[in-house]
Parts: sequence; structure tokens; C-alpha cells
Amino acid sequence: MKKEERCPWAYGSSPFYIPYHDEEWGVQVRDDRTQFEFLTLESAQAGLSWSTILNKREGYREAFAGFDPAKVAKFTPKKIEALLKDPGIVRNRLKVEAAVNNAQRFLEVQKEFGSFSNYIWGFVGGRQKVNRWKTLSQLPATSKESDALSADLKKRGFKFVGSTVMYAHMQATGLVNDHLVACFRHKACARP
Repeated sequence: MKKEERCPWAYGSSPFYIPYHDEEWGVQVRDDRTQFEFLTLESAQAGLSWSTILNKREGYREAFAGFDPAKVAKFTPKKIEALLKDPGIVRNRLKVEAAVNNAQRFLEVQKEFGSFSNYIWGFVGGRQKVNRWKTLSQLPATSKESDALSADLKKRGFKFVGSTVMYAHMQATGLVNDHLVACFRHKACARP
């Protein structure tokens, strides 16, 4: 039996890379809680390796109320201080405060658009953008869609949502399919 070919990055330094690649990355997410989870994790990752975040993902899940934006939006300054002592997450004050702020802004977007998913999928016309990259060097760090999304989120008061962070979010949540064409997940993730 031929071994399944994966995107080369899946063989990274974290034991979570392969399951993340095979089961989540590039899968089309239309669930708001999962969107909020990735928004929180991608924002925390800014300037760090993704393996650091994957290794702390369960810590984040516990610290951030199972990624329930309504609960995170109500975190008090006292709760933020407690989180800054939690070794299960990245203890960066600006990023922790940004997660709480982003939860509040997330709820505003939900109210305006009916769901955060309705809002974010609008940046790709409601359908996954399927790329056909052959090598990792072809993958961009940003796109015109991530530029537009980032600018709009910043205008709405979100933090740690630069275009590179938002492109990674779009890849993770399947708005963009950036699995290499030779990867066994490319075709599976491209299904509607």
C-alpha cells in the first residue's frame, strides 16, 4: 500500500502536527465556536511557532472556557491576572487581553451578521478558495482576501489580526485550501 503523501510541514517538531494536518487544517469550518478557537489560537501564535500553540492547545481550551466567546467576553481584570500565571497558555498580557477584547468584538459581529461564520465566509464569496500549489515555497503569507479581512477586523476593534495571522486563520478553517496538490488532504478538503 502506498504511503499517503502529506504537506511537508506536517512532519514538524510537535507530535500534534500530523493529526492537526490530517484532521483539521483546511477543513471548512462554519461553526462559530471553532472559528473563535482558531481566532484565539492564531492571535496567540503571532511571533511564535505554531508548534508552541499546538502544544498548549488543551491549556487554552481550559483557560478560555472551551472557547465560548460569550464567557470569554465577560473575563474580568482579576481573571486576566490569573491567566497570566497559567503555564498552560502563552502568558503575554497583550495577547490575553486581546483574546478577551476579540471575544467582545466577536459577539458584535455575530449580532450584526447572524454568525461570525457568515461574516468571515463573505471574504471568499461564501466558497472555499482552492489553490493548486505544488511546493511549500509557493504558499503565500497573505492574500488580497486576508488583507481585506484584517483591515475590516481592525476597523471593528479586533487585536492581533494582521493579514499574515488572518491568512493562517483562513488556511486553518478551510476558507482557503492550501494543501499541496500531491497531499492526500487536498481533494478531501476541497469538497463542499
